[in-house]
Formats: sequence, structure tokens, C-alpha cells
Amino acid sequence: MSLVSLSNQTVALAGIAQACSLVRQLATSGNADSAAMAASIGSLLKIDSASVIDVFGGLPGIQLGLQQLDKQLTSRVVSNPEQARYAAQLVHLQKQLNKNPDMLNTIRIGITKAQAQSEHFGVMHENVLANLAEIYHATISTLQPRIMINGDPQYLGNQATVNKIRALLLAGIRASLLWRQCGGSRWHLLLSRKKLQDEANRLLSQI
Repeated sequence: MSLVSLSNQTVALAGIAQACSLVRQLATSGNADSAAMAASIGSLLKIDSASVIDVFGGLPGIQLGLQQLDKQLTSRVVSNPEQARYAAQLVHLQKQLNKNPDMLNTIRIGITKAQAQSEHFGVMHENVLANLAEIYHATISTLQPRIMINGDPQYLGNQATVNKIRALLLAGIRASLLWRQCGGSRWHLLLSRKKLQDEANRLLSQI
């Protein structure tokens, strides 16, 4: 079954937007939408899913991302430059990762371990988050340019918050991979902006 469809591309883009929005929330306030965070981090552990939307546990799991995507596609001025920077860097790093089969394999092994942990402890358990954060730190963060997160030092100095941020960045990489698998590209984003926004609104109306 081909993944290439406007709807799948919209969901994958929303996955990137959601991860970046949650990272910004955590970095600036120390808190983030817990349901959206569980869906984004849970998407990492769904290696074999029936559909793209199932990766996020259904439409409600990607609601925040669809709202963020709609906001970004509406404005001619970037509504949140920091968030947009994270998204662009994630897409760029995912492209680099694709050329590195050894690193991809390391990530796959780590995620399989995290999957087993989550079945025992639950997706948002600190052990699972620490494991996912370590996968990101040992792999993606070694690629250039590294994503520099801006925020409040008191939150960025908290290890539990850092673990969530790294796990979410890994989820953003997963969503970027989905975006490419669904036929997404930079040109596609530029040329199909209105179609993607209409689809985001259509999906939001179904929640």
C-alpha cells in the first residue's frame, strides 16, 4: 500500500510541528501538553503501524500538531521562528541520517529496547524517556549542525526535562522520515501550501 497521499503528508508534517511545539513548551516553561507528548513519544515505539495516523494513536493524538501546522501555513510571516527552526533542522538531520545505515541500525536497536521497557513501565516512564534521550544523544546529536534549544536555563538544566526534549526531537526525526516516505519534499511544501492547510483543517474538523 502506497503511503503517498496528501492526508498522510499532512499528518506527518503535523507530527514534526507537534514535536517542535512540545520542545518549545518544555524549554520555556518546563511543562507541555501531556496527551500530545504521550502521542508523539508513543509514535517512536510504533514501528509497525496499520496507517500513518495510527502512528500517533489516531487523530486526537496529533491535534496539537495539526493546529500548529494550520497556524504556520496561514501566516506569511513565520508565527514562531524558534519552532520553525527546529522543524527545518529536524528535516535536514533526517536526510543526513538516511545516508548513515549504521546509525539507523543503532537507533532501531535502541527503540526496540525502549519498546520492551514501555510495555513494562508505560510510554512516559522516566526509564523509557531516559533511554530514548540517550539514543538521541548518542546518534542524532553527533550530526551537524546540532539543534541548539533556546529556553529558560532552569528548565534546560533539569535532566528529566532534557530527557523529554531529546525524546521529542527523536520523535520529530521519526515524523520527518514519515513525511519523506509519504512523498513530502521542500518543493512540495512550497507548492502545496494551501492544499496542506485545507487538509489540516479537514482533519481537525473530524476530531
